[in-house]
This record gives sequence, structure tokens and C-alpha cells, in this order.
Amino acid sequence: MALLAETLVEEWLNRRRFFTIRGVRQGVDEIDLLAVRYREAQQPEAWHVESQVSFRPIGYITPLARELARELGKKSTSVFRRTDQQLEQCVAAWVSKKFHAQRKLAARESLWPGADWQFVVVHGTVKYPAELDVIAAQGVTLLPLSTILQELCTVGSSLFTGTAGGDLAELIAFHAGRKGGTAPGEQQQQSPNPPAGADG
Repeated sequence: MALLAETLVEEWLNRRRFFTIRGVRQGVDEIDLLAVRYREAQQPEAWHVESQVSFRPIGYITPLARELARELGKKSTSVFRRTDQQLEQCVAAWVSKKFHAQRKLAARESLWPGADWQFVVVHGTVKYPAELDVIAAQGVTLLPLSTILQELCTVGSSLFTGTAGGDLAELIAFHAGRKGGTAPGEQQQQSPNPPAGADG
């Protein structure tokens, strides 16, 4: 699911004329997507995008902060209702690791020195909507995957497209076009006649 979601996000960015790099690695750290778009007489628009897409979530987007997990004697993936303070602590630790870790700062700087990076999280269904508010309060832009899918389905194809992502987006757009009947360019097919003697 994560790989498919990243592919569609990259396709959406490409259609918006962003140059993209996926899976930037620095040691054990990885950046899902870096995207840069030209702006005349300005610094380029630069996005660091993390995809956190789930359709059947059982817990939070953010794991337990290491200190909190140690204090509570729980695993980082333990699922329980967090207090507001615990949620803020976990989100702050996650945002720091995802976007502000020294290796990721160095990776972004090496690819485009001096760029003013915007931090973006693409998300699907969330179990605790309040978590999104806390993430946004950390200076992160939230982008629902549903918005990306809707735009890919309504805007249509583009000269600026990726191979795998473009094909996948076209399949989704084709399916969306069938909801109200026959998709554009598709001929209505009649059921074939049964073979002779099929009625017995």
C-alpha cells in the first residue's frame, strides 16, 4: 500500500511540474519524496513529502516517543488512547525524526543548497483526527490522499507524467469514469449470445 500511494503522490507532483526524487537514503534514514518546482525570479518551490497512508488504521500515525515508551514500559507500536500531553510529545518526536534529523537536513542541502523546504504529510484514513491537528501545529502541511486521487481523476493526463504512476493514475481515472456509466471512449458491450443448445 505504501509503495502504491507514493507512486500516485509522485505522479500528482509530476503533473504539477515538480521534479521528484523518491526514496532518498542517508544511512538508515529515508525520505519518501523530495520535489522541486521552478518559479520565475524566485527561489524554487521545494517540498519534502512523507506518505503515511492507511485505510484501516488501528492506532496513531506517530509511534510512541522513545522516552515515553520507556517511561510507560510499552512498545513504540502499542495502541492505547493517549493524553493530549502524550500525543504532543509523540508527534513532536516523530516530526523531528521525519523532517529535522541531521542526516535528512544534509540530504536536502546536498540536493538543492539553500532551498526553503516545505514539509508535507500525505495521509489516508486516520483513527484519531486530533492527531492531524497536532501534526499541523508543528508546521507540517497535511494533504489527504483523497484530494490527490480526485485531482488525478478529473484533470486527466499530462505531458509531465511518470511511467508507472501515470499508468496507475489512468486506471483509477478510467474506473472513476465508469461510475456513471460507460467511460469516455469505451463502447457499450452486449452480452454474447449463449452457444446453441445451452438451454438444454
